Amino acid sequence: MVVGDFPIELDTVVVGAGPGGYVAAIRAAQLGQKVAIIEKANLGGVCLNVGCIPSKALINAGHRYENAKHSDDMGITAENVTVDFTKVQEWKNGVVKKLTGGVEGLLKGNKVEIIRGEAYFVDANTLRVMTEDAAQTYTFKNAVLATGSTPIEIPGFKYSKRVINSTGALSLPEIPKKLVVIGGGYIGMELGTAYANFGTEVTVVEAGDEILAGFEKAMSTVVKRALQKKGNVNIHTKAMAKGVEETENGVKVSFEVKGEVQTVEADYVLVTVGRRPNTQEIGLEQVGIKMTDRGIIEIDEQCRTNVPNIYAIGDIVPGPPLAHKASYEGKVAVEAISGHASAIDYIGIPAVCFTDPELASVGYTKKQAQEAGMEVAVSKFPFAANGRALSLNSTDGFVQLVTRKEDGLLVGAQVAGAGASDIISEIGLAIEAGMTAEDIAQTIHAHPTLGEITMEAAEVALGMPIHIVK
Repeated sequence: MVVGDFPIELDTVVVGAGPGGYVAAIRAAQLGQKVAIIEKANLGGVCLNVGCIPSKALINAGHRYENAKHSDDMGITAENVTVDFTKVQEWKNGVVKKLTGGVEGLLKGNKVEIIRGEAYFVDANTLRVMTEDAAQTYTFKNAVLATGSTPIEIPGFKYSKRVINSTGALSLPEIPKKLVVIGGGYIGMELGTAYANFGTEVTVVEAGDEILAGFEKAMSTVVKRALQKKGNVNIHTKAMAKGVEETENGVKVSFEVKGEVQTVEADYVLVTVGRRPNTQEIGLEQVGIKMTDRGIIEIDEQCRTNVPNIYAIGDIVPGPPLAHKASYEGKVAVEAISGHASAIDYIGIPAVCFTDPELASVGYTKKQAQEAGMEVAVSKFPFAANGRALSLNSTDGFVQLVTRKEDGLLVGAQVAGAGASDIISEIGLAIEAGMTAEDIAQTIHAHPTLGEITMEAAEVALGMPIHIVK
């Protein structure tokens, strides 16, 4: 401790102001704790600044452009449809700015102290924060680690002006004519879809057997077919990226498929092969927090680490790197700190992919349920048999429910189709509430809506569907 550096005492300190951290800080303050949140970059973390929000803005803009150009079958023809990509980026950045400003207002409104700087743990009850001007010591009773993650850089693809990660893909100065995407997971496929809608020729290189491996094959197939219909998306699975050569105006990317090396030229290559947790260089070794070789922190059912007064949430703990998972864990952690009987239960956490069409899943798949020892049935209803889907000209996809055979209890669902990201919330609520297929089937859904597809899938489970022949 330096002369004049008197430690500031806190009940709880939150390190990282992403969707996990800022939610944890606000909830802790609501529960009567004296709270500070430390952030070295922008409030809102990756999600708000270079992830969830800007990517969805870009996806929406691309979707609108695509619709403007291809609505002839509805009798709508638009000539000379153009994109001012500078304005698209300005609009996207405005959305981000509004939301980050909102987060700051929420933190201040809940009397959370915002500290801008880099945190380093001295011991299990003390940390130092380096700001632009000085250093300050803080002591705390409890800490919540919410430091997020960073894109992985793979051998042969060192990041540069033309070799970019997801952050770079969101801030391109122009729409690329050609783009290579390394990795067919949800990040790569979302951004690939966005640029494909803007007219970019997209080449996807995926090492696995299928794109979007986190979802069932029937779901990823819906997306794959839709992308292939566009005519400007080429998908290579079981393909290994070998390297990249930067040219005067772009890149040459080489990859191997079935023993044959292929080369494709593009303006940029986007690498989306995963993320690594930000658990280095913040002094966790000083505290003795146990981590895996990959830097993942193990936690208990209340998000507590092996150090009893330090909690961890979000991308740095086991499970998928989802913003809503981090927010949920943040609430659980600070409620546990306040003495509430709060514990994590991941079964109701949805996973969503904002491709075109969208994918969403919650609870168990059929395979997962069977592996858990359940006897289950699967019922499916297609978008093509729904009036609202037809009127939206969005008939690709289905809603699939997984129910327990003994009592019809809903244990999972998979949705592929327009609005899947919204449809899944009703099903998640039903799972959390312990509802059965009969409960959903007897719930009156407004007509015509996409929500009716869930009701109809429940009727399929009961063996009495109205709008398809069994």
